[in-house]
Amino acid sequence: MDLISTLDGSMMQNFFPAGWNLAEIDRLGALSGEAVTERRSWWHREFEPVACATLADFDTFLGHEIAREIQQARQAGRPLIIILPVGPMGMYRWAVFFLREWDVACDHVHGFNMDEWSDATGNTLPPTHSGAFQFAMEQAFYGPLGSRTVPVSQRHFAIKSELPTYAEQIADLRSRGGKLVTVFGIGRVCHIAFWEPHFAAEFVSESDWMRPTHRLGARLHPLTIEQNAITSFKSRTTQVPAYANTIGPGLFLSSDRVIGGADGTLGRGMQWQGLSLRMTLQHSPTPWIPSSYMPTLPGRLFFLKELSEPLIAECN
Repeated sequence: MDLISTLDGSMMQNFFPAGWNLAEIDRLGALSGEAVTERRSWWHREFEPVACATLADFDTFLGHEIAREIQQARQAGRPLIIILPVGPMGMYRWAVFFLREWDVACDHVHGFNMDEWSDATGNTLPPTHSGAFQFAMEQAFYGPLGSRTVPVSQRHFAIKSELPTYAEQIADLRSRGGKLVTVFGIGRVCHIAFWEPHFAAEFVSESDWMRPTHRLGARLHPLTIEQNAITSFKSRTTQVPAYANTIGPGLFLSSDRVIGGADGTLGRGMQWQGLSLRMTLQHSPTPWIPSSYMPTLPGRLFFLKELSEPLIAECN
């Protein structure tokens, strides 16, 4: 007896994205250990999953990876276009540490936040709100870099007036030799940024799905709301907006390199991200699982080793 055998007539019927094959997803959920990171034919030859033994290792390794991209672009004399997430967040402290330790100025960096909470028409939280992604980035990354930080004019946030200009700005920077790097987390429903799996139903082909560069007032899946209630709003679901502004596949799938992170453990054996990690790495690419495309790009996905351990029920 499980969800699949009891789904009919339950409140969970028609809850999941229509394109999800729950039996296949359950098969992936049964993978563990090395099977979770087994190379697949659709992976880019320069894509690499990296297991981290502890959260401290995860934050340090991911922060170092971001800092090295910034340092290497500086040494090459080229702009770095970096799409940034709010979640995971612990790596920013280490990125700041390495950049300050190496005395790397960041005036060649152009930061584009990938998403932001919004209402249905794209209006966003004020940047002083503690739940706003702009607030989080200023506190965790831009502010602590001090005098060598990214110039204010080169910090871009997914607000209604600016998100629609991202594609043009990024294209201009790339025409001047800029490298595009996307840093990403993986959502509970396998979104990248807030590009949700149910958006797939709106497109007649995969190529059409890959084209949009952004969306204002994206309608979020209930699992996305509850994931963020747990991870960012201290369980207070009533404070989580039901919409968000987000970049789309037209931007994140055009990256020259990607740096991913999956740190979704909660302690005492509890976690929320093990199944999403398996769907990302082991499901063939499909618009119904946006994160399944990330292994097709060059880069690294850092993850807590605990997430690859057997997903077997344990009453907590």
